[in-house]
Amino acid sequence: MTTPSPDGPEPLQIMMMIKRLSSKPLLSVTFAALLAAYTPAARAQNTYTYHFDMRPGQPKAGWIAVKPDQAYNGSYGFDMGTVVKAVAHPGKKVSGAVTSDQPFYFSASVPEGNYRITLTLGDQEQSSNTTVKAESRRLMLENVVTKPGEFKIISFMVNVRKPQISGGDSVRLKPREVGKLDWDDKLTLEFDGKTFLNTLEIQKVTDQITVYLAGNSTVVDQDDEPWAAWGQMIPRFFKQGVAVANHAESGLTLGSFMGSKRLDKVMSLIRPGDYLFIEFGHNDQKEKGPNDGPWRSYAERLKTYIARTRQKGAIPVIVTSTARRSFDAEGRTVNTLGEYPDAARKVARDEGVTLIDLNAMTTRFYDALGVEPSKKALVHYPANTFPGQTKAFEDNTHFNPYGAYELAKCVAQGIRTSDLALKEYLVDMPAFDPSHPDALDSFNWPLSPKNSTIKPDGN
Repeated sequence: MTTPSPDGPEPLQIMMMIKRLSSKPLLSVTFAALLAAYTPAARAQNTYTYHFDMRPGQPKAGWIAVKPDQAYNGSYGFDMGTVVKAVAHPGKKVSGAVTSDQPFYFSASVPEGNYRITLTLGDQEQSSNTTVKAESRRLMLENVVTKPGEFKIISFMVNVRKPQISGGDSVRLKPREVGKLDWDDKLTLEFDGKTFLNTLEIQKVTDQITVYLAGNSTVVDQDDEPWAAWGQMIPRFFKQGVAVANHAESGLTLGSFMGSKRLDKVMSLIRPGDYLFIEFGHNDQKEKGPNDGPWRSYAERLKTYIARTRQKGAIPVIVTSTARRSFDAEGRTVNTLGEYPDAARKVARDEGVTLIDLNAMTTRFYDALGVEPSKKALVHYPANTFPGQTKAFEDNTHFNPYGAYELAKCVAQGIRTSDLALKEYLVDMPAFDPSHPDALDSFNWPLSPKNSTIKPDGN
């Protein structure tokens, strides 16, 4: 079945479609579901909606029944070769769910935009503990627990994007990005832990604030274990009302982000009241041309990002570069980024832009952990920790999920103590002090199925 367009067809088209379908074998999508997707109200709101019912038996009226063997078919289904099984409770108020002993993926083909995802989680007889990641391992829900007989309905926002730019241009993707879940033609959810999934709703919305992220490998949605960045963890700290669109990519500078048309892509989408968070520096400091350096090209390009964002009525935010893990003989963190953090601070002051000093916060974070324990926040693992890993990982720039999660807390705390209206959309959580980080043992991250031994671009 062809998936509905955002606006939906005119009534005559609906009638012709029904006439064509009525002469064919019954499809997995009911006429009721088809008509529900094409109501005049839905067209007026420019919505794009899926209602999936994973429970055994007859689906709710107007909903799409999804059986455990429904593999992704270009429209929707369980994806990435993962397998689920049905749990049935005949005669019970909630007839059952789908579950798996391993992480599983579900995808639906949707156009670009922001989507409200609503899940019903739980089981009549068993407890559950669900973590949900979206697209390229963006953390959406964390350790949602239900008791036997308890059910929870939870919603969150997922941003979906395409490489194409209005006007006919396109983002210049790196080879490593081709086929990445962040850039494909579908919305993908990863369910980890002991999940019992009853129903899943996907609804396109246009009334959300979008927080766009521009940055490098310390910000990007890293596809594969054990790599991670704060940009893929920050969605977990926002309530409904905010969607995070992470356009960062490994190895980029302010200049190459622009040169690969990523800033053009963001500017084609950003609206008044949206935000652009900007974090660069690690790779910019390697540019050695006559006009390069923290006080020349770096500072001037930051001002360009700010000006273009403001022209759109949106709000720029400068984030100083994450510190690298580097210690002196006394066990104190050493600045390896030269004057780039200071240049970012000065531009923020001069331009009247909110600054989140992540460089200062990560320095305090490393100092609090100490020389050896700080390795636990980055990609430091002995050989054979992950499949195919024949050599030890010793990376002092790129974070593992624990480190990325702690840095996302730093960013959230920076928003909370700022004057940004965005802070009203943060989830309730205690104030975070990077000098007193969370204990590693308290952090639970279910590993995703994909891992890589290839270090991300940039250092």
